[in-house]
Amino acid sequence: MAGPSSSWSRALVQISPYTFSAIGIAIAIGVSVLGAAWGIYITGSSLIGAAIKAPRITSKNLISVIFCEAVAIYGVIVAIILQTKLESVPASQIYAPESLRAGYAIFASGIIVGFANLVCGLCVGIIGSSCALSDAQNSSLFVKILVIEIFGSALGLFGVIVGIIMSAQASWPSKGA
Repeated sequence: MAGPSSSWSRALVQISPYTFSAIGIAIAIGVSVLGAAWGIYITGSSLIGAAIKAPRITSKNLISVIFCEAVAIYGVIVAIILQTKLESVPASQIYAPESLRAGYAIFASGIIVGFANLVCGLCVGIIGSSCALSDAQNSSLFVKILVIEIFGSALGLFGVIVGIIMSAQASWPSKGA
């Protein structure tokens, strides 16, 4: 099936910018929670396994689980910010270039935040796992690995910052125009 009716560019212009915005917001929160859950799974399983050898590590290494949970909170915060960017537009202006730009900006912001937090959750989970296993062997390594885990957690904050900057591009047409 060839022709202008099947082109991707036409399809992207025919989809409502509100649909793109909603998908972006859903990706921001959904993929961030997925990253947090995956990180908690990785850290938690290693923490429970290592706690068999050294039960003293359980309370100290819960900080790794908290870092993973912060990733989900980043996604919730950005989803709330993106939700406040949505504005009502007259039906005649839904497909105006300014509306499309706003929808794409919110969509792109959600994708960036979601996938940055997915990677951040994995990073923090893997480092938290190694922190628990190392702490079970040698307790002097805990603080050293925790510093590395803090740097890994900063990846999620970078995604949040970039997402907020990108969502600033979302300006819907005024109702009077």
